[in-house]
This record gives sequence, C-alpha cells and structure tokens, in this order.
Amino acid sequence: MKGGTVQINWHDTQPVLSLDFHPHFGLLATGGNDHDIKLWEITRGESEKKLPTASYKKSLSYHTSAVNVLRFSPSGEHLASGADGGELVIWKLHHSDDGYAWKVLKNLSFHRKDVLDIQWSSDGEYLVSGSVDNSCIIWDANKGSVHQILDAHLHYVQGVAWDPLGQYVASLGSDRTCRVYVNKPQPKSKGYEKLNYVCQHVITKSELQKHEDTKPTSKSHLFHDETLPSFFRRLAWSPDGSFLLVPAGIYRDSSASDVLNTAYIFSRNDLSRPAVQLPGASKPVVVARFCPVVFHLRGSKSAGLFKLPYRVVFAVATFNSLYIYDTESAPPIAIFAGLHYAAVTDIAWSSDAKYIALSSRDGYCTVIEFENDELGMPFCLAETSKTANPPAVSKPELSNQMAMEKPEAPKDDEAADKKTNKGNQSQSSTATKTPDTNKPARKRITPIAIN
Repeated sequence: MKGGTVQINWHDTQPVLSLDFHPHFGLLATGGNDHDIKLWEITRGESEKKLPTASYKKSLSYHTSAVNVLRFSPSGEHLASGADGGELVIWKLHHSDDGYAWKVLKNLSFHRKDVLDIQWSSDGEYLVSGSVDNSCIIWDANKGSVHQILDAHLHYVQGVAWDPLGQYVASLGSDRTCRVYVNKPQPKSKGYEKLNYVCQHVITKSELQKHEDTKPTSKSHLFHDETLPSFFRRLAWSPDGSFLLVPAGIYRDSSASDVLNTAYIFSRNDLSRPAVQLPGASKPVVVARFCPVVFHLRGSKSAGLFKLPYRVVFAVATFNSLYIYDTESAPPIAIFAGLHYAAVTDIAWSSDAKYIALSSRDGYCTVIEFENDELGMPFCLAETSKTANPPAVSKPELSNQMAMEKPEAPKDDEAADKKTNKGNQSQSSTATKTPDTNKPARKRITPIAIN
C-alpha cells in the first residue's frame, strides 16, 4: 500500500468535514467549510513511488453553510448532504450527452440545528440523520418528508448508522450513550407495513471487576462526554450486518489508573453490551468505516476474534492516526500515524477496495492506495445465506488482552494540532507490504510545513 496527503487546494484551505466515494464511478465527493461539495476523480500513481492523484471535476453549490456530512445512496443515483443550520439536501444524478450533472431533488427541512451525520437505508428508500438539536430523523427519501423522529438523546447526536439488513438503526451522542433502535413495523391501511423504530438498547456504562472470580464493583462510562473536541462520532455497521462498530469509547480497568481510548464492537446477537474492545489508542477514536468488499480467509493460525466464513476489513481513525483491521487477527494490519496537522473528520472506502481516503480540519485529504489483491481475494456474500442472524463475534466478553502498546505520538503533535493556516504541507510515504498478522505494520508520515 502507498499513500499520503494529496497536495491540492481541496476547499480553499478551509476544513474538509466529510467525504464519500461513489459506489460505481471513480468519484470522490468532499464537503467543507466553504459551503461547497466538490467532486474529484481519483487515479492511481504512475509508478510505485507516486501517490494517487485527485483531479477536480465540478462543484455542487447550494448550501449556505458548512457541509458537515455527505453520503451517496447505494444505487449511486442520489447524494445526500447535511450542513449547519439544519440544512439537508438530496441531489439527483442526471445523465446528458456531454456527461452528467447533479441537481437538487429534495430539500429536507425539519432539523432546527446543524446536521452532523446521515446514512441511507440499504434500499435507498429512507435516510436517517443526526443533529445538534439532539434528535435523529428518519426521512422518506422519495417523498422528502419526515417519517419518524427519534428524540431520546439528551445532547448532540454525532453519529448514525443503518443496519444493512434493515432491522436496526443506531445512534451515538455526546450524552455518552449509544442507542440501538429496532424496527417494529406497523400495519397500514393498504396492507403494507410501515417502518417503526423503537429504542431497544441504551448503552452507556459497563461493570468493572477486579478479578474474574469477584462480583462487579462499580460501573464505568463507555464513551467520552461532551468535552470531546469533535463534532463527529461516526459509527458503522459491517456490510453483512453481523456487528456494529462504535467510536469515541473509553475503557477504564479497575486494576489500572489509566483510561484508554478505544472503539467497541457489538455483536448482532447481543447489542446490549460490547463484545470486543479494540486496542487502546493515544487519542480518541472519532470515525469508523467498513470496507464494502469482504474477502476470503487467509487461513491465519492467529487467534481470531470472529467466527466468520470470510474476512471483513474496517478502519478507525483517531484525531491524527488511521488503524486498519481485519476480522481474522487481533492486531491492526496497518497503522498510519501523524497524517494531519488537525483532527481527522471522516473516512471513505472506494467500492472496489482500491482506495481509502480520510478528510481533516487542516484542509487536506489523505488517499491510500492498495495493490491488487493486497487486502485479499474478494468473497461473494451471496455464497452464504443471508439471515436475520448472521455469523457473530466469537467472544461475548470485553477483552483486556486486546489492549496493546500505545502507538508513539509524533513529536510535533501538539504544535500540529494548533496549526490551522500556515500554508501547504508535505508528507512522505513509502510502500509497505502486508504485515505479519502477529506484528502490525507501523507507518509514520510526519507533516512538514513548507514556507
């Protein structure tokens, strides 16, 4: 793999707050503080040492405030974008003789304050959004109307995720709770069932115990509070729906004084508590995103955490680092550290798993390119039966053994976090081979200011 910060003017040096790949075209959409959505074509580097390049295609100008989130629909026909002030827009793709154009189809008006995250249902018929007004809204995308309001959070809703099997919706807020809603359809007059999501689980604390043989001694919060300096806590479902990955986690071991930053994995078979705690990170985890492609098992003899007939690859990002995992081994398969001068805001995978991109408040985006079959041989999910109970996480308990040594923070982290407008940056990178499953590859890319 190879990659680094692409040295172009993404959004007029303004923070880039979100990005997403089109599911069929080689397009990357980005949204930022300049109120615009920009479309880019990502192409491979010309040689092994060349980074991927991004070529500007066009801008979609409609929003009057910062674009916080954007997501393409599963079909690629629509693009949803959420912004400050409660703005939420659905764009439609129009084909023409001279190319294509995106035009505003629906303006969804109900949120009273900033929209921070959105997610499409797997059929593209509905949309869920989370806002600073403490609510989630499920929208009928075809009608452009409110279908249901979920207003149980007591603070900002900073992340939402829609189960690809359609049974659950999950949300994460700065009130330190993750809420899981289950669909209990209501009959309609014409015989159709109406979506109706009700809260099934409110996950906020876990029980601590000093020894395995003793009873729990106290309860500890699972998530950061509202002082976390990020407006985004983007959670995600795996593409097969078998588990939910939730960022912004903290873990306190009763036998130690340190509090670890982490992300939690919830098994679909028990969404009431975390099943796995990812290794501790030096800074809070703010984004989680799954690779849309699943892969054949590699036959690793290492202790896997999941009983799956295939490998699922996913990424989590802290303020300044990117961790890439797969479900066949416990350690991350790659770590990219010191990527940006300011906080990372979003992650996006290309539909063919050739690229992963992340955006940052420093005004730049990083693009990482994978070689052919570097992540593995693609696996067709149709080979396994899709049921309401897909393969689940094998370990139902939180695992202290997963905590690994904290990655070394770049020496210029503190200065980097304060840097916002000192011009362009340059980051060097070298290609790395897929690491041994027992030894994660550590890749340092240190920002350097250029006068």
